[in-house]
Amino acid sequence: MLISMTKVKNFAIIGVAGYIAPRHLEAIKATGNRLVVAYDPHDSVGILDKYGDDIDFFTEFERFDRYAEKHKRDPMSAKKIDYVSICSPNYLHDAHIRFGLRIGANVICEKPIVLNHWNIDPILELEKESGKKVSTVLQLRLHPAILALKEKIQNEPLDHKYDIRLTYITPRGNWYYNSWKGDMNKSGGVATNIGIHFFDMLIWIFGDVANQEVYAHDDKKAAGYIELKRASVKWFLSIDKEDMPHGRKEKGGAFRSITVDGQEINFSEGFTDLHIRVYEKILAGEGFGLNDARASIQLAHDIRTAPVIGYSYKTILSETSEKTQVS
Repeated sequence: MLISMTKVKNFAIIGVAGYIAPRHLEAIKATGNRLVVAYDPHDSVGILDKYGDDIDFFTEFERFDRYAEKHKRDPMSAKKIDYVSICSPNYLHDAHIRFGLRIGANVICEKPIVLNHWNIDPILELEKESGKKVSTVLQLRLHPAILALKEKIQNEPLDHKYDIRLTYITPRGNWYYNSWKGDMNKSGGVATNIGIHFFDMLIWIFGDVANQEVYAHDDKKAAGYIELKRASVKWFLSIDKEDMPHGRKEKGGAFRSITVDGQEINFSEGFTDLHIRVYEKILAGEGFGLNDARASIQLAHDIRTAPVIGYSYKTILSETSEKTQVS
């Protein structure tokens, strides 16, 4: 692991009580930087003690905002914020990115960076005005198996059209539907909330979207077809335990399968340190920005708003690969 020898950076984190926040906390620590303040409307944040005993914490955004402005304007402050890490609900990302730029900080935002692609250009303008950078977490682009696949595809004939099957089933309990994640307007739905990183990875490797169709879409699952420049993709995403393959429900975890021309891509390992690698890249000036995320954000939006053709889920599942991974 590479740790920068430059000045230690001060971090703020928004959404520190959430599911994904611990990966950001670990990445801040592992890259040799310092968390100075955290915000979350929920106060179950005892995890912060693992990362320091002088971390300021707020449950009210207005007080957090005042704190950030105060330290921004104090030239002698040791807690001026250099980076804001955003782990808040998807629909708040846009506002929290704007906050980070306004206080003169660089921003690291979880995916999806915004819910709608038309929100990207105004943020690019703010980024330019502030002189700061907005980066997002597209960690699959740093996964060794995905990097190997990209290199392989780049070295094969350009006229070859690949056949891809993507299946991802990650069961969620009843809490999910009563949280912001179960609200399409707040999370973007299943295709956005759990599919966005797969869509980004596929576009990154196989090229731009030429066409797409949605076969089925509800609050538990979604499926469809995407025509990319160099691939045809049939995809299925679900948070319904009943969709797990026979004999897999009892094992727990998630089911993921990606086949390329019938060959399984094994990426069940190698996820542990990906957020750390993302942070290392960002701190080195090599992170993924707003325009890197644009194509997958637009695709997820188009899936969310597309008419549903109406295939049965049974038919869709029968067309996916029998080769599976559980993690």
